[in-house]
Amino acid sequence: MRIGELAHRTGLSTRALRYYEEQGLLRPRRQPSGYREFDESAVEAVRRIRILLSAGLPTRVIVEVLPCMTEAGSYLAPTCPEMADDLRTELDRMRRDIAEREAATEILASILAEAPHEQLAG
Repeated sequence: MRIGELAHRTGLSTRALRYYEEQGLLRPRRQPSGYREFDESAVEAVRRIRILLSAGLPTRVIVEVLPCMTEAGSYLAPTCPEMADDLRTELDRMRRDIAEREAATEILASILAEAPHEQLAG
């Protein structure tokens, strides 16, 4: 199928699909005319990519883990043990980021709590 049909079937723009291709997430065949030709499996790959992106994974990590992902009901599950380790590393990184943002939020809230109310209205 061509990129327009894949866009229609996945609900993504052709621009997003080209970005996925640039990042190495999709690998269409090129016809002699230069058109991209996607396999039927690309529809499922796009769904998996979107799940992994919504989980907060950067595309550099998705490129590595995507080949080792399988369906587990309505979720994905890693099939390669080393991929589970990579995902745990990303989860730990996200938790650290959340903790840092929570600390920054508390500091900012305390600063605002000490400001005179007439300055805040202005």
